[in-house]
Amino acid sequence: MAKKKLKKDIEIINRKAKFEFHFLAEFEVGIILTGTEIKSVRIGEVNMKDAYCLFQNGELIIKSLFIAEYKYGNQNNHETRRDRKLLLRKPELRKLEKKVKEKGFTIVPYRMYIGERGFAKLEIVLGQGKKSYDKRATIKERDNKRELDRVKKQYR
Repeated sequence: MAKKKLKKDIEIINRKAKFEFHFLAEFEVGIILTGTEIKSVRIGEVNMKDAYCLFQNGELIIKSLFIAEYKYGNQNNHETRRDRKLLLRKPELRKLEKKVKEKGFTIVPYRMYIGERGFAKLEIVLGQGKKSYDKRATIKERDNKRELDRVKKQYR
């Protein structure tokens, strides 16, 4: 049986996050994974669409992050949507917890990648939800940029 090739530059991005939130601060955090989970991440079988972060007992937890079961795992394979602990320095953790207690702020997982040392890293952002008119403005900017790129391409 031929195994799936491991991608060198794994980068899973939550594209919906930029549309739904204003990004205020970014943090790079570690994530605690089991053996079969990291193998699935290295193959690129991760979905961050519904994932969110919250505090439990002073620890930052990511919930609803989908990491597909490892195809070649045995009965000790992991649960696909289990809660996973995020690793962050205490001062940053306290700062984030203080901000999240304020109304309107949330922690959004934005990007997952494999770091230089081979560990899975997660980029989380402190975000504030956009209003519907902000979303319309984002769509308008994206359409204008697309139209401008088309025009530039024509005159090359």
